[in-house]
Amino acid sequence: MNKEKLAAMTSFWRKAPVNILDMYIIRKFLGTYMFAIMLILAITVMFDINEKLESFLQAPLKATVFDYFLNFLPYFANQFSPLFTFIAVIFFTSKLADNSEIIAMLSSGMSFRRLLRPYMISAAIIAAGTFVLGAYIIPPANVKRIDYTNTYVRNRRVDYGDNIMMQVAPGQIAYMSRYDNTTKTGYRFSLEEFKDKKLVSRLTALSIKWDTLYQWQVRDYMIRDFKGDREFITKGNSLDTVIPFEPRDFLISRNDQETLTSPQLQEYISRQKERGVANIKAFEIEYEKRYAMCAAAFILTIIGMSLSSKKVKGGMGMNIGLGLVLSFSYILFMTVTSSFAISGLTSPMIAMWIPNVLYTIIAIILYFKAAR
Repeated sequence: MNKEKLAAMTSFWRKAPVNILDMYIIRKFLGTYMFAIMLILAITVMFDINEKLESFLQAPLKATVFDYFLNFLPYFANQFSPLFTFIAVIFFTSKLADNSEIIAMLSSGMSFRRLLRPYMISAAIIAAGTFVLGAYIIPPANVKRIDYTNTYVRNRRVDYGDNIMMQVAPGQIAYMSRYDNTTKTGYRFSLEEFKDKKLVSRLTALSIKWDTLYQWQVRDYMIRDFKGDREFITKGNSLDTVIPFEPRDFLISRNDQETLTSPQLQEYISRQKERGVANIKAFEIEYEKRYAMCAAAFILTIIGMSLSSKKVKGGMGMNIGLGLVLSFSYILFMTVTSSFAISGLTSPMIAMWIPNVLYTIIAIILYFKAAR
């Protein structure tokens, strides 16, 4: 093969969107990512069994395996996907650097920016998978996992509510002195309807029972309709009616936000805001976090690649140690900003994106430092 053909082929592979070298790096990246997930999940399962052994022994084995662990593993892996991404980048890039493979790539005329391409493709694959899992697949699985935990480990389900008052529709205010979710029954219920700030109808009932969706049955009820100076009263023992609210709108348990897909979360947040419900911070944080974690895959990939692309004193161990410190600091930072949002010190969107903004600045600095 003459020099002109060789030069042409070399130029083609450098300019190609994805070449053999890119595929090599992508396979290494994703393979190390999956290995890190399996390794840490194995350790996590052992610690989890040790912590909850008494509860697991009391529960049916089938429920423990299929309702808990089968749903816990993807949930945990997705929650810490940024950590696994960072560990994977640091580990296999340090190995490439120690073997002088990165030096060989750069010496062949490949720029640092071009070397970053397969890393970003891998990060895009991880980010897409993280989003699809977190937004659509894991939430329905979390229903089974959380039900198992509430039944056999620790019950954090909220089954009772007192003095519940909320706007169920424009101009309609509902009130219950108490609601018992175990019997699906509310007590001393009232529903008031206003038009032009005037009371036009008032329904009162000794009790109200929830059926499905917005289907409610009022018992021992009285309806008072106001038309001008006249009042019309209707009484009865039982009446099936449609009232646009359901128990999950006012009985909010810990981790309820994790059981909703992203479209359901968005709908729930919008509906609760229209009703003037204030305690939806956890739902807004969960919604923003699902997008922020996808961006984190790219940011932490750039940081990890920039840190470990050159040989350093201390070798791979030094890089992995520094990578773990940075990745855990990112998770800790996100946890702290989440608590600020819950306490009302900042908005959920700002709280979830502040870590990404800060680490983007770090990524840019490290990138230009490594590219020199």
